[in-house]
Amino acid sequence: MTLAQAGFLLTTAIIGGALTAIAGGGGFVLFPALIFAGLPSINANATATVAGWLGCGVSLAAYRDELSAQRRISVVLGSISLIGATVGAVLLIYTPTVAFDRLVPYLLLFSTLLFAGGGKITSWLHSHLGELNQASWRSLIIASFIQFFIAVYGGFYGAGVAILILAALEMLGMKDIHKMNALKMLLMTCMSSFAVITFAIAGVIVWQPAILMMLGTIIGGYGGAYYARRLKQHLIKHFVIVVGFLMTCYFFIR
Repeated sequence: MTLAQAGFLLTTAIIGGALTAIAGGGGFVLFPALIFAGLPSINANATATVAGWLGCGVSLAAYRDELSAQRRISVVLGSISLIGATVGAVLLIYTPTVAFDRLVPYLLLFSTLLFAGGGKITSWLHSHLGELNQASWRSLIIASFIQFFIAVYGGFYGAGVAILILAALEMLGMKDIHKMNALKMLLMTCMSSFAVITFAIAGVIVWQPAILMMLGTIIGGYGGAYYARRLKQHLIKHFVIVVGFLMTCYFFIR
């Protein structure tokens, strides 16, 4: 790895860490950067997961107040995320690269539209399932079922998973974007933790760029989370939607 490549990967990781903390989508910065650096796509995907792992974890420090107010749902959904992400990571190892490359833009389009129309979907859920409340076990069971499949996708590929998490949380009646972001970062950390273990055992991680980019995502992740909490909620939501559509367009064109 040359000095120019190292500088490029570090800068990209800082941007990716901040983007993940604010709205999700950091994987769409980290993954292409590693491809440009010459890594095969499977190795780039696994290495990008490692690179974003500590960035997600460190950003939790900026959300400690929001997480302390919702401990039960954090424990339940966090545990489900560990299981689902492990399943997804194993699926990735045994899936041909061409197959998941073709699937990614469609999943992103679906998740972005889901988040953009979250208000209408929430109203539909309320009318058919009754009032959803994250403090009830009924709602936790529904949330756990949805989160398991999101976590499978998160372990399988990961890019855009933040948008899926935010969409699911909004459907389940959460209104505060800062609390949603706090849970998003917690669940993404849980997903990455077990995915990293699986990828490490399989030997598909390239550690030199992974460690360098891990440093960048730590810087960007904490800074992004810090400033995201000081922005107006509707601005953050609009930013998430714009990022989602931009990422979707990129991967349809790619």
